[in-house]
Amino acid sequence: MKQWFTLLVLVLMMPLVHAGFEEGVKYKRIANPQPTSTEDKIEVLELFWYGCPHCYHIEPEVEVWLKSKPDDVEFVRMPAVLGPSWELLARAYYTADLLGATDKIHKPLFERLHKARKRVRNADELKAFFVEQGVPAEDFDNTFSSFAVITKTNRAKQARNMYGITGVPALVVNGKYLVTAELAGGNKQMLDVVDYLVAQERGARSTEAAAAAH
Repeated sequence: MKQWFTLLVLVLMMPLVHAGFEEGVKYKRIANPQPTSTEDKIEVLELFWYGCPHCYHIEPEVEVWLKSKPDDVEFVRMPAVLGPSWELLARAYYTADLLGATDKIHKPLFERLHKARKRVRNADELKAFFVEQGVPAEDFDNTFSSFAVITKTNRAKQARNMYGITGVPALVVNGKYLVTAELAGGNKQMLDVVDYLVAQERGARSTEAAAAAH
């Protein structure tokens, strides 16, 4: 009984903690909720593009957030493809991901484009960059044109329809809620809204679990 009362208090107080985080104002509910990559954790999905300066500038905020990310939260990245010119760098992300080389590629690629201001115009230049970061040329060749990378990239092309985005960066909580800097009021505020929505999802799961147990 005491546990039920404590849970009820937490759920009732949740909207008061961030009274300004109204649905439709600070975030949007996705019209058609999307499946997540994990059933036992709350997914936070980052939609980005390496060529986007706003995505580059939110990365330090995301890195700080990840250091204190709750254990019940799964963080996933998706390089949205909102135009033909975005596809090359989307394939770059998935190539690095499948090779287990995101630590070598992700941040350095952002810095090459936005700090060093060096473009990546084609697959040959991308390959040269991967090799510079310590990825064997043969591994790049075998992965960049692989069925897995092409399949993942084709899915990324559906980001606009799946999540209702018109630009990046965007964060999606549990396939249900869309958070953008424009809605939230800035990059850091995006993550504040995400934390609120994660807590909301966690509370909903606890309520469902308690109800099922009784």
